[in-house]
Amino acid sequence: MKTRPLLWTAACLLLASCHAGTGTAGSDEKSGPVPAAERRAAPDLAGDSLDGKPLRLSDYRGKVVVLNAWASYCGPCRAEAPELDAAQKHLAAKGVRFLGLDADSDAAGGRAFQRDHRLAYPSFSDPSGHQMLKFPRGSVPRGVPFTVVIDARGRMAHVHPGPVTEEELRDLVLPLTHA
Repeated sequence: MKTRPLLWTAACLLLASCHAGTGTAGSDEKSGPVPAAERRAAPDLAGDSLDGKPLRLSDYRGKVVVLNAWASYCGPCRAEAPELDAAQKHLAAKGVRFLGLDADSDAAGGRAFQRDHRLAYPSFSDPSGHQMLKFPRGSVPRGVPFTVVIDARGRMAHVHPGPVTEEELRDLVLPLTHA
């Protein structure tokens, strides 16, 4: 059978693009919060949401933003979805906004993931990876999931490789709501 090697290669590529947060080769991100004086500007992501509505990161300037990159085929992304949903509900009262960055090649798969996991926040549709390429080289992991916490001035305050928990998000975000 000639299709078996092709299926094996495709499966390996899917698994390679989805990591469990063991670090990121070529990334110079810090393991803790980035001091304010050392923060890089987050790129102004702009495009369509999974619902086809215009979405722009700079529209959230003045708010702390949690940007989570995910894909529907990614097991760790599925595992962290309830944590993100719970964190979003708790942190909304502090003015924190959540956005997703869907790496699926098919928007329908991303919409189904968002619906199935009851994610109430919008997600960029990024089937070609152009949005992820806007981040400064080495500043975010190569695979999903990863989460970027952006301060109210639009700077990357923390990059968390791999899946994140509600508790971790609270610890990363709450200090920024008082700054």
